[in-house]
Amino acid sequence: MSRIPFDVVGFDLDGTLLDTSGDLAAAVNYALATLDRPPFPVDSIHPFVGKGAKVMLERALAASGGCDEGLIATALPILLDYYEQNLAVHSVPYPGAIAAIDELGQAGVKVAICTNKSERFTIPLMHQIGLSERFASIVCGDTLHVSKPDPAPIHEMIARAGGGRAIFLGDTINDIAGARNAAIPSVAVSFGFLDGPVELLQADAVIHHFDELIPLLENWPG
Repeated sequence: MSRIPFDVVGFDLDGTLLDTSGDLAAAVNYALATLDRPPFPVDSIHPFVGKGAKVMLERALAASGGCDEGLIATALPILLDYYEQNLAVHSVPYPGAIAAIDELGQAGVKVAICTNKSERFTIPLMHQIGLSERFASIVCGDTLHVSKPDPAPIHEMIARAGGGRAIFLGDTINDIAGARNAAIPSVAVSFGFLDGPVELLQADAVIHHFDELIPLLENWPG
C-alpha cells in the first residue's frame, strides 16, 4: 500500500515539470529580431514567462524599447509559428522530475498535467520529449473554455486521471491560486519561472528540487 496519501499528483508544465526557457527565449528573440530589437539572454526571459505567449511578448517588447498593439499583432504570429516548429530543442525536465514521476507510478499514484499552454504546443511537446504516456491526463489552457486560476481545468485534470484526493505543483500564482480555488493543496517549486519570492505564492509547501517531493508527500499531514 502506498505511503503517499494522494491518488493524483498534478503538475503545471512550463517552469514546473519542464524547463522550457531555452525554447521560449529562442522564439521571443526570433520575433524581436524581425523588429530589429536586441535579443535577451535566457535568464532574462524567465520573468516574462508564466502568463501566456502574448504577455511574454508584451513584456519583452516593453523591456527592449517599447510596446504597442501594432507591434504585438505583427510579432505574435511570428513568435508562435517559430515556437511551434522548435518546441523541444532545448526543453528538458527539471532535475529529478522523471525519477519522482516514476516513483509515484510505482506507488500507484496517477500523475497528470494542467497547463495554461495551448494544446497546439503542449501535446506535440510532450510527444517530442517522450513523456506523454506517463501521464493519466493532460489538460491545456484551451481544453476547456477557461484556464487557471479558474478551478475547472484542475477539476477536469483530476477527473480524467480517475478522480480521488489530489495535490498540485506549480511555479506561478495562477497555479497556486488555481489549486486553492479547486480546494486542493498546493506545492510551489522555487526553481520555476518566478516573478518574485516563492513565499509570496502562499503555497502549502515549497520544494527546491524534485528529490524533495516524495518525502514531502509521504509525510503530508492528514
